[in-house]
Amino acid sequence: MRLSVSLDRSVRLYTGVPTCRYCHCVPEDKGQRSPRLTARGAATRARILQAADELILVHGVNRTRLDDVRAATGASKSQLYHHFPDKDALVDAVIARRAEVILERETALLARVDSMRGLERWRDAAVNRVQLRRGAHGCGLGSLLSELADQDDDALLSLSRHFNSWQMLMKGALDRMQSNGALRSGVDTERLATGLMAALQGGYLLSQASHDASPMEASLNMALEHISSYATQAA
Repeated sequence: MRLSVSLDRSVRLYTGVPTCRYCHCVPEDKGQRSPRLTARGAATRARILQAADELILVHGVNRTRLDDVRAATGASKSQLYHHFPDKDALVDAVIARRAEVILERETALLARVDSMRGLERWRDAAVNRVQLRRGAHGCGLGSLLSELADQDDDALLSLSRHFNSWQMLMKGALDRMQSNGALRSGVDTERLATGLMAALQGGYLLSQASHDASPMEASLNMALEHISSYATQAA
């Protein structure tokens, strides 16, 4: 039975899993709970996780090996397996780490949005992030979803939950706009949030392909124009 990762940096624990999903190795110390981390242990774990995240960002999950992570961090094999019993655990932790960063950022950006102007500021921030990287690497969660969705059901479930949390932040902003009269009553905010997320992810993908933020800007502009068609005259 697998215990899911929460966004508070908790580590997944595994029991009864015969092999790793990616490299088919047998997890070390499977079924045993790791002792409470010391400050030094926590720092080692964080260093390993950061290196794995950076390697996966550049090379993808399938081309990133545990030996690559060890080489990048200088960690011994025993240190690596102490914190992450197999590649499954490491990939799950990378998913949780990225989700935490993205959801914290999006919560800060969307939590107070209650008008079209607020939504436009959120759009501007998204376009600026893409422009700074010239589209490189796309969306941190979207890139993982694209690679793992058809080969890893556990990762798909985890990523789908994080995307749902992200989309609910968008819906929350649209609900507030509707509550204060900026959007017409009766508008399906869940459907609008789905369209907004689709526009955002499409923008990430096309901006990555072109190394240009223009596709993201165009995609989000069209999404916001559609949302504004439901705005009240007072808004």
